[in-house]
Amino acid sequence: MSPDQRIILALDVPGFDDAVEIIDRFHEHVEIFKVGSELFTASGPGIIEKVHAYGKKVFLDLKFHDIPTTVYKSALAAARLGVFMFNVHTLGGSAMMQQAAEAVRKVSLKENVNRPKVIGVTILTSMDQERMQSEMGISLRMSAQVKHLASMAQRAGLDGVVASAEEAEEIRARFGRDFLIVTPGIRPVWAVADDQKRTLTPREAIKKGADYLVIGRAVLSQPDPPGALKRIEDEIAGF
Repeated sequence: MSPDQRIILALDVPGFDDAVEIIDRFHEHVEIFKVGSELFTASGPGIIEKVHAYGKKVFLDLKFHDIPTTVYKSALAAARLGVFMFNVHTLGGSAMMQQAAEAVRKVSLKENVNRPKVIGVTILTSMDQERMQSEMGISLRMSAQVKHLASMAQRAGLDGVVASAEEAEEIRARFGRDFLIVTPGIRPVWAVADDQKRTLTPREAIKKGADYLVIGRAVLSQPDPPGALKRIEDEIAGF
């Protein structure tokens, strides 16, 4: 993939007009835009339609985590919106993930819609080892827990996972080239880390096996956002 195909630009803004301004500014430089819970709650499916109107793809980042039947219906709805990719939370369990995978297979066959990629969120990049153990009661080491959840996702029929770039190399080695790895928490050396705990640079993430890099504040908070995006694309070119 070319650098512009690897970068998912996060529309982490509060409203429709703010998002459209970013799409209009960057649609010639990236292929995929991320629509998260804040923007989707404020704008609804209209923002997905707007991204599609520019001929671009949507990663719907709502992290579905509910009983299997509810997630099945949510996955159907996401597929019908025509998104390129959406995620569920692996901590919802195998049955829930299986239902999401089954929903997209069924709707793509019966309704002739493109089957979206379904990926599982492992452990949020804002979570570190100490908090995972003390607050969530998970005694495994971070890397072991992420690999366990990735294994659950693969067995459930998901296309890949969302994971920190720190775990990408082990995931790639264990699950193969066709298992997608989407990495948030990407921070160039010239960008601040903010609330992310487990971060790597774009180049490091790609070298470790990431397929897609989710980038938002690291670009949009810079004095020259298009220039920042170009610097990142240059950094990962050739991989």
